[in-house]
Amino acid sequence: MKPKISKDILIEKLLIECEKGNVLYQEKLYQHFYGYALTICRLYSYSDDEAVSILNDSFLKVFTSIQKKQYNKDLPFEAWLRKILINTAIDYYRKNFKHNNHLDIDEVIYLETDAANAIDNLKVEDILKLLDQLPELHRIVFNLFEIQGYNHQEIALQLSIAESSSRVFLTRAKAKLRVLIHKNF
Repeated sequence: MKPKISKDILIEKLLIECEKGNVLYQEKLYQHFYGYALTICRLYSYSDDEAVSILNDSFLKVFTSIQKKQYNKDLPFEAWLRKILINTAIDYYRKNFKHNNHLDIDEVIYLETDAANAIDNLKVEDILKLLDQLPELHRIVFNLFEIQGYNHQEIALQLSIAESSSRVFLTRAKAKLRVLIHKNF
């Protein structure tokens, strides 16, 4: 019977081999973090295909950085990977949607409903469908602020927008989500 290897030792071994450019270990690292990475990428994309594209671009950056010894082994790998995934998603947005960043949202009508009950019954798939209906910049700001915990100043720097714009996009995203929840649930 094979002895069980701790997660940290496994990741350390994978990183050492990736640093040498060992493709087999790059594939193992990719497979090990695929689910984690795809979950993050999916938050910043409209489709699974787009998320996989962001994920693959991210891992190319990861492998390049590891081989160039730009990864600080004293930091948790997952946190470093998460930062690369988010930055790659933002780069993807800038590259593909730079002319669509001033979309108007539908007129928001505040309806008196018990939205809390609707939210309690939502599944992950339902939430992703709702987020997919937001304009790109609104979704990115919502994810960075509400899910990843960035503040408006950090978001403004990441997206090259004014801090006040970040607040506006977040407010509009939340308003649109309220309408969508009422409409769909």
